[in-house]
Amino acid sequence: MREVYIVGVGMTRFFKWLERSIKDLTRESVTEALGDAGLQKEQIEAAWFANSTWGYFEGQDQVRGQVALGSLGIHEIPVSNVEGACGGGAQALHGAFLAVASGAYECAMAVGAEKLYNKDKAKSFGAIAKGTDVENVQSMVDGFINRLRELGIETPSEDKSSVDDSMARSPMMDIYAYMIRWHMKTYGTTQHQLALITEKDHWHGSMNPKAQYQKKMSVAEVLSGRSVLYPLTVPMCAPLGDGSAAAILCSKDFLKKMKSPRPVKVLASVFGSSTPRYFDESDKSIEERLSAKAYNIAGVGPKDISLLEVHDAASYGELKMTEQLGFCPRGEGGPFAESGATRLGGKIPVNVSGGLISRGHPLAATGIAQIYELVTQLRGEAGKRQVEGARIGMSENGGGQLYFEEASMGIHILERVHS
Repeated sequence: MREVYIVGVGMTRFFKWLERSIKDLTRESVTEALGDAGLQKEQIEAAWFANSTWGYFEGQDQVRGQVALGSLGIHEIPVSNVEGACGGGAQALHGAFLAVASGAYECAMAVGAEKLYNKDKAKSFGAIAKGTDVENVQSMVDGFINRLRELGIETPSEDKSSVDDSMARSPMMDIYAYMIRWHMKTYGTTQHQLALITEKDHWHGSMNPKAQYQKKMSVAEVLSGRSVLYPLTVPMCAPLGDGSAAAILCSKDFLKKMKSPRPVKVLASVFGSSTPRYFDESDKSIEERLSAKAYNIAGVGPKDISLLEVHDAASYGELKMTEQLGFCPRGEGGPFAESGATRLGGKIPVNVSGGLISRGHPLAATGIAQIYELVTQLRGEAGKRQVEGARIGMSENGGGQLYFEEASMGIHILERVHS
């Protein structure tokens, strides 16, 4: 496998862009990525385009990437369309990485774009709910409830949401809530610790001009927010929004021909799918399995990582990942966050972009938005939210839900390149 570098990144602000189209959002992120790399669109040899809901909302299926990139005048090149629910961005990046690493192409691009916000929130929640086995989604929710009861954990009957077109919340939040309750029962994790994570991410997001939310929140404000499903309040959950992100990857030979590159090296790119397991069988989790593979490929471990971007569709996602990716012992994610270790200036800053909770979460754009943040940090260009001395960054982007875990997941480890 050849060395692969990221030489250009671009991203829209994540927001509720009701009047903007997928084409428009894609044009902005790709144009910025090309400008960042100092390249012309004609130099891109292949592209991977991630999107999950354009067909659901507007009927645009089958050739989404060709349509979106065609609006920029990008034609002829092979365009691979990727659907991976929330993990589509990481999947697209992995495809572009493999294409360059294998020698098939010298320069490739990964793009994620999504319009998730809708005035009819039930429709947005319905779109999110498609990221699973739709024939068995209710039985999956029932499976969580039954397992919790087996473990002696309270599951009031009114908790159970109806998985249909009138849903009042994303069923994924039910799943997060169920997993949190197990963690609270098993390890003593508290709602206050979840609120601390949320407060921290809003503080980080207040320094990110690309974030959907750029306002600080206190722990008290987080805890007093409207309840979604105990222990989750609205601020603890990622908002609905729209956006696009793009990354340009190239080989070492291509890099040598660039006029003024600011490269970041890809040390590892892994992608995988779920396995049947109970959610409390943490040692069998997709994130442990894939992170072990990524660390081995990159030749690094958690102690070498300078900053971490993880998939926190709810605040528990961040807590869980700090444990499962090896940054603290299993069961200690709450106290780890409480110690200040995951804040900017702490031992391992997590979601300095604001994470999904503050930066926003337009599904397929999220995985590449994480890469945008890592590249910006490793170049030393993050301004007020800069992680001092950032050398190696890691991202985890999960997608959908099958059995009791994410249906798919991508993990990337990037390294600063000294000029």
